[in-house]
Parts: sequence; structure tokens; C-alpha cells
Amino acid sequence: MGNCIFCKIVAGEIPAVKIYEDELVLAFLDIGPINFGHTLVIPKEHHESSSTIPEATAGRMFHIGSRIGIALRRELDYDAFNLHLADGTAAGQVVPHAHLHVVPRGVEDGFHWNWRQLNYQEGQAAEIAAKVAKRLGSALEK
Repeated sequence: MGNCIFCKIVAGEIPAVKIYEDELVLAFLDIGPINFGHTLVIPKEHHESSSTIPEATAGRMFHIGSRIGIALRRELDYDAFNLHLADGTAAGQVVPHAHLHVVPRGVEDGFHWNWRQLNYQEGQAAEIAAKVAKRLGSALEK
């Protein structure tokens, strides 16, 4: 895509500090990291949503992301890591090119996702699960 910043990074038009690259994915340091070493893993093809990424590429993104997470833990002495993918602006996606965040974490790093927790009403969880399973089944049949 002509105006996509991540496509420009893939094309070499914009510099990035690369961590990993193969025929399917590119991984580079985030320019505004949550913690030092925070890395983005992107498909080299332009996909705005994770739903359009081919299965082999999506699998590669998560495989490489977890390998990078382990390397960050070992080399930079972190305790853990998060893999985070926001799909759509309402989910917090800022760049319209699908990307997986690999965020190294320390016990006392001070970062919190601040997720709320809701409680299902009686029977609501089963009803939602049945609807999603039905939709998923028909989507996978296509």
C-alpha cells in the first residue's frame, strides 16, 4: 500500500532497526517502546486485519514473536513477555497494517494493561459460546 508506513519499512524506504526477516515476516524495534526491546512482527504483505493474513504467515508471525520474546528475556534479563495484536481502531490499532507486539516485561516495570473484568449472567456464557461456535463453523466451511 502506497501510504502505509510499515509497507515503506518493508520496501526499505523508511529505516527501521531490524531484529529478524524472512520471506513472510519482518520484525523490528518499536520506535515508542513500552519497555526497551519492544518489537513489532509484521507480515511483509499488506494486511490491515489479522483476518486476511494467510495462515502460514500468521503462524510465522506468532512463532517468530515467541522466539523474539524468549531472546528478549534471556539477553535483556526480562522476566516475561506479552504478545499483543490489536485488530481495528476500537481495539487500539493505530497503524492500519496488522502487527504483533512483542513486549518484554519485568516484574516491577510499572506497565499495566488495565483490563476490566465483567461477570456473565446465568446462561449468558453458554449462549455467547454457541453463537460464536456456529459463526465460526460456517466461516471455516467457506
